[in-house]
Amino acid sequence: MNYKGIIIEESLENKDVLKKVRILGTRVEKITQRHQTPWLTEWTWNDIEVEEEKAQEIAEEISASIESAHPGSWFADFKNDTHHYIIFRNKVFCVDRSKEEQYAQARSYGVSIGIAEYQLAFHPDGEIWDR
Repeated sequence: MNYKGIIIEESLENKDVLKKVRILGTRVEKITQRHQTPWLTEWTWNDIEVEEEKAQEIAEEISASIESAHPGSWFADFKNDTHHYIIFRNKVFCVDRSKEEQYAQARSYGVSIGIAEYQLAFHPDGEIWDR
């Protein structure tokens, strides 16, 4: 089963990975103080689909592509019914969606590198924060 998720275009130093996923939709959002990215004026959200057999490879490429100037500001993710890839710069979590403790590890890591806790509110049955 393919994966669906989000990549914020401005989070990537190398945007070539966007050519390797199916973009289902794109929307632009004006930056507010809540986003905690004052060096930007907008975010470009790409709703994506990733083929199941390419998920690990794409996750690793996204991880290597997340911008190095602000690595504690960004993550990307995609999921299917059983697994959820949560991707930080140079760190990928492949979470079994039935294991809350694996989500806790990904959240803890994200907070440790400076990502706002409210943005890391993933859980097995739900969506990530208010996209």
